[in-house]
Amino acid sequence: HLISTRAIDGEYLRRWVNWDVYLDRLHPSVERSFDVFLECLEEDYSRYTFSFAAAESLVPIEKIIELAEIVAEAGSALSAHVWRSAAAGNLGGWQVARCLFFLNVLTGSVGTKGGTSPNGWDKFIAHGFDVPAGHDRWNGLLWPSEYPLSTNEMSILLPHLLGQDRGRLAVYFSRVYNPIWTNPDGFSWMESLTDPEQVGCHVALTPTWSETATFADYVLPMGHATERHDTHSYETHAGRWLGFRQPVLRVAFEKLGREFADTRDTNPGEVWEENEFWFELSWRIDPDGSLGIRRYFESPYRPGERVSVDEYYRWVFENRVPGLPEKAAAEGLTPLAYMRKYGVVEIAKDLYRQDERMLTEAELDGAEADGTGVLRKPTDDDSTPPLVGEAGAVGVRLDDGSTVAGWLTPSRKLELYSDTMVEFGWPEHATPGYIRSHVAHDEVNQALDEMVLVPTFRLPTLIHTRSGNAKYLNEISNTHPLWMNADDARDKGLSTGDLVRVRTEIGFFVARIWATQAIRPGVTALSHHMGRWRLHDNDGSRWVTGRVDITQPADGVWRLRYAEPVQPFDSTDPDSARIAWDDPGVHQNLAFPVQPDPWSGMHCWLQKVTVTHAHPEDRYGDVEVDTTKSREVVQRWMGLTRPGPSASGWRRPEFLMRPVKPRRRAFRAADVQRD
Repeated sequence: HLISTRAIDGEYLRRWVNWDVYLDRLHPSVERSFDVFLECLEEDYSRYTFSFAAAESLVPIEKIIELAEIVAEAGSALSAHVWRSAAAGNLGGWQVARCLFFLNVLTGSVGTKGGTSPNGWDKFIAHGFDVPAGHDRWNGLLWPSEYPLSTNEMSILLPHLLGQDRGRLAVYFSRVYNPIWTNPDGFSWMESLTDPEQVGCHVALTPTWSETATFADYVLPMGHATERHDTHSYETHAGRWLGFRQPVLRVAFEKLGREFADTRDTNPGEVWEENEFWFELSWRIDPDGSLGIRRYFESPYRPGERVSVDEYYRWVFENRVPGLPEKAAAEGLTPLAYMRKYGVVEIAKDLYRQDERMLTEAELDGAEADGTGVLRKPTDDDSTPPLVGEAGAVGVRLDDGSTVAGWLTPSRKLELYSDTMVEFGWPEHATPGYIRSHVAHDEVNQALDEMVLVPTFRLPTLIHTRSGNAKYLNEISNTHPLWMNADDARDKGLSTGDLVRVRTEIGFFVARIWATQAIRPGVTALSHHMGRWRLHDNDGSRWVTGRVDITQPADGVWRLRYAEPVQPFDSTDPDSARIAWDDPGVHQNLAFPVQPDPWSGMHCWLQKVTVTHAHPEDRYGDVEVDTTKSREVVQRWMGLTRPGPSASGWRRPEFLMRPVKPRRRAFRAADVQRD
């Protein structure tokens, strides 16, 4: 609709989209002009009509037309955002996000007032001193060859990759991570974490008790926001700011003049903030510096001595935060004292159209434009790429001669046509398009009691498994019904409160239904967050957990069953004796097979399930899973991939985001050293 009616920002498209590459690759015989490009684009997308969208989505065509008119009228003030949503639920969901951003590009509403900005424009990372250089290793357990285009590390596959003998973890740190509960197929995680042939030592760094911590060799309480030092920055508006968290009891001790060695002396429960833990651990591992580790944790103010938390943040605030030293000096404070007093500093405001930012002389120094206009500085295989983007690339020279920052793609433009997708074996997805979901409506046979389960919808009062210790939040939200449309419930002979067995490919769980008109027919949903459990009475988070028994009724088959509900307990908090709720919920994620998207690697959360009356032996909250079947499902999904390396030997596109990027040589399959 936008293309055919030309309700688009033509000048923005002409300047920032690689429309010339689009024509070269898809229409090499036509005239290479922008007007011809628009004609070809209209023809290429002509099959995506309102009728097509209505048939696929089962949304009334009138609603889709109304929405299209709203988008067209918004122009450069279209604010469109995917927070997981359909992108996280469906096979090919990454194209949902790509197509939505395509609307922003068509309307020129990228980085504009009222439009949509990349989140990275409005966040700030304050790096420490003496950051280590890139490494030369490629870890196939984090970045397996099947998923060269994955958005993030393939942690959901870790137990399966270990089970395939692709490696062994001598020491595994799980940081604020509860994979047994949060990830799909938690019983496979349980098998791996308790198998010394796969994981030698498991250390759980966690702010709250978790199911995964139950199976760790060491549990290290690392503190919530009020129990540790930390910098943080979020994309709250068109500006950039940096916040500073502080352990409040430590600050109180300092003001009262009370002595302490570290945060373990001030925090409850011997909580040791991570900064101090890593500082100390580095010196224990490398006491004489011969391993080359200790040097990165030496004080910049006291050579040869271990850095303290105050010194670390003093250096960061003095050297890495633009404008902070000047603001502090204006108040007669050091930068560290300023941040301790105010807890936040504004770095920039009114950040719009950062793609048009003119490059500085320092950025241009030594940079030369390649054949496509990308400005590059000399690099070699020892160069380390940035978090996002290619090593050496600093910007782009546009047709009008301006030298600007552009985008962090290989072309430094918005790539309507992606050569990267072609390079890595997916030419059919080089442009924004539509990939049918694994739970498309004609894939679900309601006559066989099949339904689509939405397990990802959130309650605004709870946060994954990180709010188990928040008594007031659990007082608000403490029931866990399976939503079902009242018509579906009637057809199945079910009423609110009835127990149902929800069967997945690898097992089942037992829940209570809530018959309501607030959900679409054919779809059922069980909210995230609940289904918390513990094995022992002395485990934490008892505000929300029920005690369970975990058994193995057959080889490879695991069963979880509640032995006790949530109930009052004795503690130093008198409110623990006033618990009036008893429902711990259903741990549904245990029964989900891992369904890794063959392109992005994301777990496709939506499940095709069958919902029937519970069996006589079923009890509320029961979960049963066959991990042999889970391995079979994973293998089937991994079979959908087209493994790397690319046609030119790259393990992964250099420009894609990756934390702790290695040197460029590690990206090359021929040169890499394998662990």
